[in-house]
Amino acid sequence: MQEMFEGVLRGETLTSLFQPIVDLSGGAIVGYEGLIRGPEHTPLHAPTMLFDVARQHGRVTELEALCHRKHIDSFARLKLPGKLFLNMSPDVLVDTHFQGCILAKNAFSLGQGVGNIVMEVTEAATSASYDQLRVAARSCRDQGLKLAIDDLGDAYASLRLWSELRPEFVKIDRYFVRDVDKDPVKRQFVRSMVDIALETGALLVAEGIETQAELAMVRKLGVAFGQGYLLGTPTQHPAHVLAPKVADMLSPRPCTDSRRGVRPGRAIALTILREVPTVSDTVPTNEVYAIFQASADLQVLAVLRNGEPLGLIHRTRMLDRLARPYQRELYGNKPCAHFIENAPLIVDQHTSLQELAHRFTENNPHHLFEGFIITAWGRFIGVGTGFDLLREITQMQMDAARYANPLTQLPGNVPINEHIEMLLLSDETFVVCYADLDQFKPFNDLYGYRQGDEAIQLTADLLRSYADPDLDFVGHIGGDDFIVVFRSVGWRERAQSIVDGFAAATRSLYRPEHLEARGYMAVNRLGQEVFHPLLSISLGIVQVPADRSCSSIQIAELATAAKAQAKKIRGNAMFVERRALP
Repeated sequence: MQEMFEGVLRGETLTSLFQPIVDLSGGAIVGYEGLIRGPEHTPLHAPTMLFDVARQHGRVTELEALCHRKHIDSFARLKLPGKLFLNMSPDVLVDTHFQGCILAKNAFSLGQGVGNIVMEVTEAATSASYDQLRVAARSCRDQGLKLAIDDLGDAYASLRLWSELRPEFVKIDRYFVRDVDKDPVKRQFVRSMVDIALETGALLVAEGIETQAELAMVRKLGVAFGQGYLLGTPTQHPAHVLAPKVADMLSPRPCTDSRRGVRPGRAIALTILREVPTVSDTVPTNEVYAIFQASADLQVLAVLRNGEPLGLIHRTRMLDRLARPYQRELYGNKPCAHFIENAPLIVDQHTSLQELAHRFTENNPHHLFEGFIITAWGRFIGVGTGFDLLREITQMQMDAARYANPLTQLPGNVPINEHIEMLLLSDETFVVCYADLDQFKPFNDLYGYRQGDEAIQLTADLLRSYADPDLDFVGHIGGDDFIVVFRSVGWRERAQSIVDGFAAATRSLYRPEHLEARGYMAVNRLGQEVFHPLLSISLGIVQVPADRSCSSIQIAELATAAKAQAKKIRGNAMFVERRALP
């Protein structure tokens, strides 16, 4: 086997295959992963065996360097579009004899721009420390390379590796993609990855997409890119565009989905997008000066490098600098990038306005006045201003106040209906829980309206405490009626916790003798004094699957019927409607 392996290294009898990586928002091929195969009809044809032998003989760095040269050569010869993703083990990444230097030289010698090369760091076992990995990653970036983490979730240290290296791309292991449309736990894992990607600025790639249902779900969850046999198989001569049948599956994604942590109905950065001119970072300053001179209303433009944003140039400050003696002569023919004054704030188009406002308070507040860059999958699409952000947030607060219940400050009927309608449009599974208090009128009559208000506020607090603030929705219909819309994992356990916790949450409302008797004597609606038990809560629950064709009115009717069934059960109870929605 060793002799056969030595022959591979000497004869370079390796074959490069390329599998497309696809933009799930529209179907463009954004790059290819290079996959190696050994000599045909030999035990070393399979890459697992090939690299096992290399590890046994301490030749992994040599083999990986050879694979990279082969991939880059083939990629350039085939004139493939987009980025080239190359696999690299952590030990090779930190190897002082490698560290991307050989790769960069080969890339330049073959005419392939090194900026289009992405190093996929695999999660193989490594002896390297995180300090070594950070230094090696910085060295690769200094040469213009980009980084990716391969198979996120396949090893225990994957999240630590993501945090330490801050890669531009993260590949989700195929385990989480397989049957993600059927498994709510996997969906929740992917949602969490999407949220982390938002915070770190990484772009996610879902690996192993094999069915249309998996494709639809990862798109809905907000994963930027996809890879798998459904989209394209590894081949020596890949196409430059997707097959028509595959392209048809990737129609534009609906704007009402809830991916990237954006809940339906929430305003996002795209809401305040302003389109402005863009220039390359190599464009001479005089050309930018002419653009500003030709448009008196233009206040800012964006500077890009290979379609990715570098920063903003502001009209007033640029013209002021160039008005000083000799500044035009000094800078006129130099690249305009000299006039980018600060590191820009860059946000994805689907970042919520609440999160955007939080970033302003956490980071340098000058972005509020300077403006910020808005991207889609890392590509520049426009800018936003602090003025527009404040205007939209103010309007949102006014709308929330207008429709909020004055007692609990929870959203009222209008936001409740809008939220359910948006979820129906987003084609997502959710659960509607109608909560109602039992024996509320006699309690209110005996203890007074102030204590009745306290009971309602305690109920609102209890519902909020068991709802996921990022995924679930709690609304107050009015009186002692509430709606909870669950999208989080474990909705049944959350509902049961509400039922189990109601008695303890409301214990402070009663006099000691009523607690001991578990009720009290009060006049009923017929004027008769009868015994009434303590307050209890009834939950009527309706599950709304993704593949339904129903209206919010039909959901409300079923939820009301389910609540009526729950109220027939003595004490705190819930009833889950099992009838299928139309």
